[in-house]
Amino acid sequence: MEDASRTETQTGGSNRFARYAFGVTALTLGVILWGAYVRASRSGDGCGAHWPLCNGTVALPQAGETKTLVEFAHRATSGLDGLAVALLVVWAFRRYPRGHAVRAGAGACAAFFLTESLIGAGLVLLGLVANDASVARALYLSVHLVNTFALLASLALTAWWASGGAPSRGRLRGLVRGRAGAALAGALALGVSGAVAALGATLFPESAPSEVAGGDLTPRAQLLFSLRHYKLHPLLAVLVGVYLIYFAVSLLKARRDAWVKRWAAAVFFLVLVQLGVGLLNAALLAPVWLQIVHLLLADLLWLALVLLCASSLAQTEAQPEDFEQIRFSPAVEI
Repeated sequence: MEDASRTETQTGGSNRFARYAFGVTALTLGVILWGAYVRASRSGDGCGAHWPLCNGTVALPQAGETKTLVEFAHRATSGLDGLAVALLVVWAFRRYPRGHAVRAGAGACAAFFLTESLIGAGLVLLGLVANDASVARALYLSVHLVNTFALLASLALTAWWASGGAPSRGRLRGLVRGRAGAALAGALALGVSGAVAALGATLFPESAPSEVAGGDLTPRAQLLFSLRHYKLHPLLAVLVGVYLIYFAVSLLKARRDAWVKRWAAAVFFLVLVQLGVGLLNAALLAPVWLQIVHLLLADLLWLALVLLCASSLAQTEAQPEDFEQIRFSPAVEI
């Protein structure tokens, strides 16, 4: 009976958990994109300086209060996502034994979701929303972006490990060193520069005359205004994009298993598409809808990169066609 239970855990049970974990990742991605719309629409103060309540009450906002509806919807979906993450953690600790990578991943999900909530609360309570053009807001958003990427990575890795790709602890360290570490660090730096650039596009639209947009700014706000014109983000996008393509191709040559091939192709494709969308975003003066698409592609590229690194370090080799019935095989060293 114990062997049968263990078999169920490694096949059907783990596959159901993996599908759920990927589902939570998708839900979290949706919440992140809606949060970007909150920023782009300057609706961050829609619930006033209150958190977690909206304008100090638990009642639904009036239909005519657009900013309040936008912010309230973000908080409501964030709460739903929090419940989904909590279930993920409980399920992981009930399903997997002590020391299993899935437990560690689920614990990281819980930790990063908590810090994500606290950072969001800080933005509201400190007034770093709507039309605030302080450097503190840019720094806060940068930290927010790093934590968001860490949360997405934790969710995706938890799902990946549950589907049969759990590495040993020693190989897990390979994610943060060497070429993999440089690729992930570069993607993080690019994401941070993109967050600051998006903030600049919201506060100082390209369609507004420069002399008008920058005329009455404080020295600190002038710094953000200047960063918009130095085009640091596009330059970094080219440099990091070239390295990510090199990294994906080099891994494809070193490991020719199916998962590495899939994720390497995804990274290669998403880098090219993201560069094209970035050029279009600049040409169209960063409309809100295209900013959301740009962020979506950035998040997908990050997830593909994380899973490429994880699949190249996998202790077991799970073939894409075997996702429903995971096959376990000996580790393959790079």
